[in-house]
Amino acid sequence: MVKAIDNSNELWEPGEIMELNLGPQHPSTHGVLRIKLRLAGEVVISAEPVIGYLHTGVEKECETRTYHQVFTLVDRLDYLSGPSEEQAFAGAVEKLMDVEVPERAQVIRVILLELSRIASHLIWVGTSALELNMSSVFMYCFAEREKILDLFEEMSGARMFPSCWRVGGLSRDLNPEFEDGTRAFIKDFPRLWKDIDQLLTNNYVWCERLKGIANIDAEMCKQYMCTGPVIRGAGIAYDIRKAYPYLGYDTYEFDIPTYKESDAYARYLVRMEEMNQSVRIIEQGLKRLKPGPVITDNRKVALPPRSELVTSMEAVIHQFKLVSEGIHPPAGELYNCVESARGELGMYLVSDGSHRPYRLRVRSPSFSHVEVLSKTMNGLILSDVVVAIASVDPILGDVDR
Repeated sequence: MVKAIDNSNELWEPGEIMELNLGPQHPSTHGVLRIKLRLAGEVVISAEPVIGYLHTGVEKECETRTYHQVFTLVDRLDYLSGPSEEQAFAGAVEKLMDVEVPERAQVIRVILLELSRIASHLIWVGTSALELNMSSVFMYCFAEREKILDLFEEMSGARMFPSCWRVGGLSRDLNPEFEDGTRAFIKDFPRLWKDIDQLLTNNYVWCERLKGIANIDAEMCKQYMCTGPVIRGAGIAYDIRKAYPYLGYDTYEFDIPTYKESDAYARYLVRMEEMNQSVRIIEQGLKRLKPGPVITDNRKVALPPRSELVTSMEAVIHQFKLVSEGIHPPAGELYNCVESARGELGMYLVSDGSHRPYRLRVRSPSFSHVEVLSKTMNGLILSDVVVAIASVDPILGDVDR
């Protein structure tokens, strides 16, 4: 199979060059992404990603909302990693206000984050296989992802966005059904993982379509600030959970999978192994769950206990002010980052002391991964463009903010 042609500009006359728009309404672009391709026959001469078709203005909208209302906005940016978006924002506010999150709440957050990571990678594997005409893998992955969404629904009533993060902890505690369901999931998941591994990892068609395609080496990752599975697929063990630990990740035992091949197949192997590592973390988290509060007792950010509302007028007034007006972080600015399913997700928060953010800037991993596509597609044949896009796993809601 032809993988690439070097110096393709010299092999064709200018009159034979064709310009082709891939997207923005095309299922293989993983969202409303437009790629302006210049082709010599079926060989890509150049590729220019065009974004902006999903611009929502979320960053600007955050300036008009209270800190509590911002959670609803940010978790819909990367809509496959909503908990990571909420953790990035909550962590920024908590650092700014010097608020300590209770131990039980930290453990629950870790469990939810890793479940979300597995769900996101399952969607990636399933849709990537579907694009290469392997529909059975798609059904396997989505059936397993449904179990995770059922757990989220069991806890919060919502499926894609648990929406239970609050500044200083969580809005609610776990119920016994969630814990039992999570234990059952991580017990059964290795069987499903093995099925996917047997279907894809040594599959001739899968290997031929991914190996040697969309090479993004370590130097290119540094140039374009690529993170997550993309940089780990280039042999660099950079993971925010290890580099800048949060929620006690430094006390958990897990490995950072890396591969040096730098191609689409290496990124597939990274994501597959990351799901195993997430299961390890969840197992440790379940063992650490101990009775305790899930929200801080800092009255500057936490609502008073419901039992006090019937006996204390001060508690009623305090709740009214927090609900209607919100919290008031001190003036200042900081950057807080987490490891989402796609890489380094950061929130740069600026506070002027009011009850609304003065500025919230999102550092999106998908933005860098879309931009690097222009350097990875030259010399590919047209059918491999789909593989190149899928291999970096972009989420356009995360790009167009």
